[in-house]
Amino acid sequence: MTRTRLLVVTAVGVAALVAAAGFGSAARQPGRQFPYGRQPGDPLPLPEDRAGVPNWKVDPSFDRDVFTFVRIEYSSYRGRRGGSWTTDWPDADLNFSFRLQQLTSLRVNPNPISMRLTDPRLFDYPFIYIVEPGRLTFSEDEVLALRRYLTNGGFLMVDDFWGDSEWENFRREIGRVFPNNEPKELPVDHEIFRCVYHLKEKPQIPSIQAAWAGKAQGITWERGHDGDVQTVHYKGIFDDKGRMMAFIGHNTDLGDGWEREGEDPWYFREFSEKKAYPLGINVIVYAMTH
Repeated sequence: MTRTRLLVVTAVGVAALVAAAGFGSAARQPGRQFPYGRQPGDPLPLPEDRAGVPNWKVDPSFDRDVFTFVRIEYSSYRGRRGGSWTTDWPDADLNFSFRLQQLTSLRVNPNPISMRLTDPRLFDYPFIYIVEPGRLTFSEDEVLALRRYLTNGGFLMVDDFWGDSEWENFRREIGRVFPNNEPKELPVDHEIFRCVYHLKEKPQIPSIQAAWAGKAQGITWERGHDGDVQTVHYKGIFDDKGRMMAFIGHNTDLGDGWEREGEDPWYFREFSEKKAYPLGINVIVYAMTH
């Protein structure tokens, strides 16, 4: 697999990219399957069950100052489309944490975690991730907790949902959190697309199966959803002072680009290396420096 030399970049404050670092070999071997619809209280994978993802030690003197990837557990209503909070879990989280440790000067926790929005530990972490919110439903307590978290400086990344119905479901639920803060489309020259890696277009990352199915035609969107799935959207939700509180990727799937990087050299080169990891790293650096 080819090595890509990274740009020399300086990020303000908490993270500076390591000059000329390379992705190298894919982080892990082909993906595992975990039970669909895991519920709170079900056993998590053991910390040592890393499926080939390299491990590293955190300096004990900084054990509370490391970046931890936090995935949000949520409830879903039953329906035809939309997935679960367990989609791509835990391999996407493990791979992304490894790449963040490998390619930036951030001190990163090798063990990502998941929790509910009502977990009292939520406010210990500056970044949270929600995947496949096409059938997500928030309780009233979760609405209040997420509003409090984001207005007090937290940052939310939302990923991997497609088409009109899934968008409307998420827009309705996030609208309960912020009735007066409508998501705004981000222009391609926004800082989040260039704060570390300079992305010249808004990248669309398909699942690995959709990428294989559309390879010959150059199709990078996932079919089988209603409405427009060809147009990738990246939107932000801002507070009253103009700080971005949430970054929303619609009609794209960064998580699969992280999870499935070890399964196909072509998918790794075209989507993981060029798009999913660069944008994901940009989002983290932006979130941690604004």
